[in-house]
Amino acid sequence: MTPNGWLQISVFCLIILAAAKPIGLYMAKLFEGERTFLHPMLHPVESAFYKLVGINEVAEESWTQYTASLLAFSIFSFLFVYALLRIQGFLPLNPQGFGAAQVTSDLAFNTAVSFITNTNWQAYAGESTVSYLVQMAALTVQNFASAAVGIAVAIAVVRGFSRQQVNSIGNFWVDLTRATLYLLLPLSFIAAILFCAQGVIQNFHAYTIATTLEGAKQAIAQGPVASQEAIKMLGTNGGGFFGANSAHPFENPTPFTNLLQIVLIFLIPAGLTYTFGVMIGDRKQGWTLFSACAVMFLAGVLVCYWAEQKGNPTLMKLGIENQATATQTGGNMEGKETRFGIAASALFATVTTDASCGAINGQHDSFTPLGGLVPLFNIETGEVIFGGTGSGLYGLLLYAILAVFIAGLMVGRTPEYVGKKIEGKEVKMAMLALLAAAFSVLVFTAISSVAQFASPTKNAQGQEMLHSYWNPPGSAAANVGNPNAHGFSEILYAYSSGTGNNGSAFGGLSPNTPWYNLTIGLAMLAGRFLFLIPLLAAAGNLAGKKKIAETAGTLPTHGPLFVGFLVGTIILVGALTFFPALALGPIVEHYLMTDGKLFSLMLFPLAS
Repeated sequence: MTPNGWLQISVFCLIILAAAKPIGLYMAKLFEGERTFLHPMLHPVESAFYKLVGINEVAEESWTQYTASLLAFSIFSFLFVYALLRIQGFLPLNPQGFGAAQVTSDLAFNTAVSFITNTNWQAYAGESTVSYLVQMAALTVQNFASAAVGIAVAIAVVRGFSRQQVNSIGNFWVDLTRATLYLLLPLSFIAAILFCAQGVIQNFHAYTIATTLEGAKQAIAQGPVASQEAIKMLGTNGGGFFGANSAHPFENPTPFTNLLQIVLIFLIPAGLTYTFGVMIGDRKQGWTLFSACAVMFLAGVLVCYWAEQKGNPTLMKLGIENQATATQTGGNMEGKETRFGIAASALFATVTTDASCGAINGQHDSFTPLGGLVPLFNIETGEVIFGGTGSGLYGLLLYAILAVFIAGLMVGRTPEYVGKKIEGKEVKMAMLALLAAAFSVLVFTAISSVAQFASPTKNAQGQEMLHSYWNPPGSAAANVGNPNAHGFSEILYAYSSGTGNNGSAFGGLSPNTPWYNLTIGLAMLAGRFLFLIPLLAAAGNLAGKKKIAETAGTLPTHGPLFVGFLVGTIILVGALTFFPALALGPIVEHYLMTDGKLFSLMLFPLAS
């Protein structure tokens, strides 16, 4: 690892540490209904919107009403996006003439689900599939909406801890509006201006046809990129305008834009930990959550950077120079942009999978096995290492509930967290959310790894034959770029990314088939709604409880001891749930690269 790499990681960490308190304090004031510096300009717009759609700003909802409003909004969003994708050929701002042929019904289902769940998984390349209008009116709008939904749910869960003896946790429509109007829109506007200044494009031009030096014709895709790029990162959405995502120079042209993008990814999730502390009246609790996330983030980025800078041991055995020098980067540069290098690529990969963003500036498929293990395991922790906009905080609070419950079992007393007793219902809801996510990842991965799906068709001579229509990995058209352990990692990553609402792809897997579009779509729905609904139920139950005073027997939930306990709970739950699957993928691949033949023979006897 190089001094330059250490410097890049350190600068990023200092920026996030400095930004967490002001953005967190601003969000606390905003969602507590206090005036902010933007109120003189934006409050008239907010009030006019409430009058237009008939929302009572002061009326609050129970957790069931809050959930019903959320589901109604999500269903409408899904239908709206699905319809626009299917009829894009009849709509304006479509100079490329894209239509239903580019977006089949199963791809439209997958994409609509992806964007309403803040996953932004893309089984297609945007520049060859989706019109400018759909990019803006369907996908970019959902970048705002799905991020605002996550923030609203997080705030509702926090209210469950901060309030007492009430049956309401806020108003979904008010929280959604304020998150969009006062937070996401202003920050996205500033970020978009900065991106444009650095060379990120923003236009409605038709694609430019250029002639290469070899005389071939090449289409240079364009479009309104900067406006989507800003909310793509700030809202931890990750869906790129181009198929290459943030590795594309029109999306991410300079080292400054690369730094700005990863800062935007962590900005709101890091700030929400401080918001939690402010809203419950104990800021130390917020810093405790921030510290737990920081510890896991630093561990992940250092392992990933070390593994990538160390390079491929197979190449080292061939005598290829693998050390960083004044004339070369050394390490594993496969799949990485030379304008970013190893440190910035490892940092980006760690940040984007910590925060359920899914944007990429390099191919995770080309990382070393241990380097690729870090993004995969980050997702499988439940996306709580800062996590997504809102989803990271409410997922982190889920683990806090489990941590104090385990501690309570150890000492034989009822667990408490920030003044609320954690009883059977809260623990059951937390376990339901975790089990639903694990079931989605492991079951879909298992089926896709071994099953064969085929449909009978007839050839030109009228003979019946099997046609591999569904194309999962077990069929003749496997759609997996690599066999054995690496191929399994590609499948496991796909369903982990979908269920974790991350949206990044390991690469090497061609998922635009009916089987993958359907099952990954279902995984995204499970990872979003079967995770947040139980937490809203727990929040509603907590809001009705009375706060209790700390006693000598109360477990302190701030300070290094609880940070370690919370981190241990997250790592152990992730390790116990997914370690067998990880052992079949990146871990065995590492042994294969380092001549662990005995281990590989035990796991893959036929392939080895």
